[in-house]
Amino acid sequence: MPAIKEQETINNFRDFLREWDNGNKASRSRILITFISLHQGKSGPELEKEFAQGASLFLARLTTWLRLSYMFETCLNEILQSISIFLSASNSDRYKVEFVEVGGILTLLEILGLKNLEENIKIAALKLLQILVNAGRQYKELVCESYGVRAVAKCLASSRVEETQEQAKVLLEMLAHGNPKYHNQVYRGLIAVLPCGSPKAQQLALHAIRVIQTVVGTTYHSVVDSLLGVLQSMHLEVQDEALQLIKELMKTDVRPALLKGLVALLLPSEKEYKTSRPQILDDVSVHQISGSLPSFVQQAAAVKAIGILSQESTELCEELIKLRVVHHLLFVLGNRDHTESQRQASLVLKYYVLTFPIVKEQVRKAIGENLFMMLMDNADSLYMKIDCVQADLLTSNQINIP
Repeated sequence: MPAIKEQETINNFRDFLREWDNGNKASRSRILITFISLHQGKSGPELEKEFAQGASLFLARLTTWLRLSYMFETCLNEILQSISIFLSASNSDRYKVEFVEVGGILTLLEILGLKNLEENIKIAALKLLQILVNAGRQYKELVCESYGVRAVAKCLASSRVEETQEQAKVLLEMLAHGNPKYHNQVYRGLIAVLPCGSPKAQQLALHAIRVIQTVVGTTYHSVVDSLLGVLQSMHLEVQDEALQLIKELMKTDVRPALLKGLVALLLPSEKEYKTSRPQILDDVSVHQISGSLPSFVQQAAAVKAIGILSQESTELCEELIKLRVVHHLLFVLGNRDHTESQRQASLVLKYYVLTFPIVKEQVRKAIGENLFMMLMDNADSLYMKIDCVQADLLTSNQINIP
């Protein structure tokens, strides 16, 4: 009886393969939909039993059809879901090996780079890659050797669908962990995402860099310029992630360059301002500082970052004072073109005045008793009370504390 049943299973499987081999797009689509509904969550041994120990033959057909038709979007979603059943099945290492040996990784990466492809297809491809890299270091290395980091990072930067971006970010983090040969490559790939035009991609890349920073150990100095550039973002979630990463990088060897860069952002257009500012004719005159909204947003974010860092330690404050941060803060306080820059600068400046007697003395002398008292009385609203003459005084300060 068992032999008869076994033969029946073999015959059914032969009929199944024959139907697949002779089927057109519509019939194959029906086969895949049925396969997905009946075999979701099954183990490797269960699949083998169902297909008379020949499940690999069907997987090979799926992989072949995927490679032949992925550029034409022929039943791609169903194909990827079906392959996922094989790769995610418990006790199914052989399926992963077979899929990789016929170029499965390269095909999935090429799918990520296709334009005008439905996002759910890219999401499915990313999840398949996650299944593979979760199986061990050898698969992580294979993905990286296939230029996978570049493909996934590009997918993260170019996609406008949040789920695609999130899945790409998850995959990049997986590629960084437990993969010492290529974790630096992942780190650099994430840095390359930062200048892209997608706020969500920037936010996710910043978070991922922060997560793998401890894994990488070393820090690439290219992160400094890219990180400072992100401060131009109008999106608070991006700014918040950037500020968190800045705090983390204070523990690394890029700290001096990052502090210097933050202070430099406080004067984005000082040279142009000094050569082009109009004469102040009366209190109604508009006090112009050359610059654009993104540079002013960046300026305000840099001041905020300096304020957060300053409260971390006195040592950091002293480093910033040597970089003439007080001079720069006074200049920003005079930027009547951007009130948020002024507000942040007055709050940070007051902190320095209260913390360092020498700063208090120098600031009082530079801006006069009246403006100094206004700063100390209500730093948060000082920007609303500064007139053109006072703004000119602030932007012309020459404070240089040794």
